[in-house]
Amino acid sequence: MELRQLSYFVTVAEEGNFTRAAARLNVAQPGVSAQIRRLERELGQDLLDRSSRTVQLTEVGKAALPYARAALAAATGTRLAVDAIAGLMRGQVSIGLVPGCAGLPVPDVLAEFHEEHPEIDIRLTEGLAGDLVEAVQGRQLDAAIVGLTMSNPDRLDLCLIRDENLVAAVSPDDELAGRTDIELADLAGRKLITMAGGSGIRACVDEAFAASDVEPRIAFEVGDPHVLAELACRGLGVAILPETTAKTYEELLVALPITRPVIRGRIALAWRSDGPMSPAAKVLIAKLRHTLG
Repeated sequence: MELRQLSYFVTVAEEGNFTRAAARLNVAQPGVSAQIRRLERELGQDLLDRSSRTVQLTEVGKAALPYARAALAAATGTRLAVDAIAGLMRGQVSIGLVPGCAGLPVPDVLAEFHEEHPEIDIRLTEGLAGDLVEAVQGRQLDAAIVGLTMSNPDRLDLCLIRDENLVAAVSPDDELAGRTDIELADLAGRKLITMAGGSGIRACVDEAFAASDVEPRIAFEVGDPHVLAELACRGLGVAILPETTAKTYEELLVALPITRPVIRGRIALAWRSDGPMSPAAKVLIAKLRHTLG
């Protein structure tokens, strides 16, 4: 029984699909299947039911899965303990980042970390907040800078980076431009420009509309707050975006505070609150917290 076989088994069990598991492991699918077959032959029992499109655990597989995870965690913990005592810094660190984080000195932190530890492979991934949170929870990422919904995600520690009001931004010739503030009810039927689904800001906006019993009319969905502002500048609708973003377009947009309800957009650094973490990830997360927090 090899750790590699256990790793393949756990990944297939989590993905429910050999193709997705192979992609996650960065291994050819036949290799994954062959190693799990060898593990099953050694154990004398089938761990996976392959009779349907979705791979399911057999009863034996369900019983074996927690022990396989424990074995992998023990092996990882052993390596990390040795590395920590020996002062080793090696391997890779994977960081996620939501779009629209211009102004945050993340590149400076990564450059400084690379200069101090050139042997560490740094991987940066951009994506929607929901996807990045799941990746951190599933240990595909060591940490991520994400937008938060009204409630904090499970099993993650957070370092708050930004916490600001969202505003409704319109072009100066819009009929709402003469207002001093606005309620969500005033936006009923108006074309809205919002962040794409899966982002923290969009989740907060959706929750606010639902709580206000207002049906939003979403006309444009994009992944970058600055694109929202550009669309609003051209009179294509009402953009709901962070106040700091709206201020960078103050000569082209009128930003209206949303008073009922007030909607806040939060960005935070998130990392796993449980389980082992490599020394390299600990150092990089500490640097990000010191600089961004």
